[in-house]
Amino acid sequence: MNVIVTSTRGLRTVAALAAAAFVAVGLSACGDGGSTPSAPAAGQSSAAAPSSAAAPSSAAPSPSDASTAALPGIRYYLSFGEQAAEVHVVKGGTDRVSASVPYGGGDCVRNTITISPYGERLAWVEGAAGAEAGKLVTTRIDGSDRATIAAEPPFSGKAPCDGGDPLVWNTNDRVLVQQDGHMALIDLSSRKPADGDAGNETLKWWTPDGRNWAAVSEGRPYATTDPKVTFYRYTPPAAQAARYDGWRVRSVSADGRYVAVGWINKDETRNDGSFAVVDTRTSKVVDLPGTGEVRSILFSTDGTVLVRRDNGISVLDKRFQPVGTVTEPAGLSGAPLLAYVPA
Repeated sequence: MNVIVTSTRGLRTVAALAAAAFVAVGLSACGDGGSTPSAPAAGQSSAAAPSSAAAPSSAAPSPSDASTAALPGIRYYLSFGEQAAEVHVVKGGTDRVSASVPYGGGDCVRNTITISPYGERLAWVEGAAGAEAGKLVTTRIDGSDRATIAAEPPFSGKAPCDGGDPLVWNTNDRVLVQQDGHMALIDLSSRKPADGDAGNETLKWWTPDGRNWAAVSEGRPYATTDPKVTFYRYTPPAAQAARYDGWRVRSVSADGRYVAVGWINKDETRNDGSFAVVDTRTSKVVDLPGTGEVRSILFSTDGTVLVRRDNGISVLDKRFQPVGTVTEPAGLSGAPLLAYVPA
């Protein structure tokens, strides 16, 4: 089993970005991160984001107040209009659009645009109509500092447009590109391939800080837990399995013990959803409290678990106990929620 070998880096503080997002029109930030083979260095995000003003004790809490209490950090969504994808930065009940990315002539942008785990960077693939691959493009979260990543071995200069997950983040600045039967790990800050071997595991997914990950090696799913490797088993619901090309991990708890799993589309279009949590130590499915169909599950670096349902977000602690519920802003109920940065 091959693993990533990269140099130790520190993630830049994101709290200042949080403040800027709600004072100015957009955000602008760039962070660093990295990992090593057995126990990668964790990124740091230590500064606290500014808190909302407290409501008078005699007044009933508004939906915005309730959202801030349950999820005091920042959520990053993608919405898809007719001509462009929009990046939404949400804190409490406040929704700001930080960037708009035109689709161009094909479906590449719509299918690949993604947000880094700490909400500092965007990445996507641009290609012509009907293209299966295109140029890898990155900007900061506000759309500034745009760059196209040039070809440099082992990166061919072309990234896939289709498939369930054409781009997968490894910390804030590194993205894994699956190309022509092999993988390339790209450092978007230096705009060059990252040092080290991208490995030969499939369906790889990292924790936001890059310290732990889940993948499949020779057909066997496993997860790392600082730095132990644990193989586990999971059988998805048989009633739905015929509609999909199997399942994959879409979020990993910070310690690597729990993984959120979702379907892989047969038509190779975008899919950001997940529907269950598996305990990799026991291979058992975790019972998630709350009502409503589960649409996606996101593990935060502070242990918070965001279970997105048809009726809003169920917020759980690291032991999967209820913390509260959050009603999402109008217009974002169908938008993918790709990142959450704690306060």
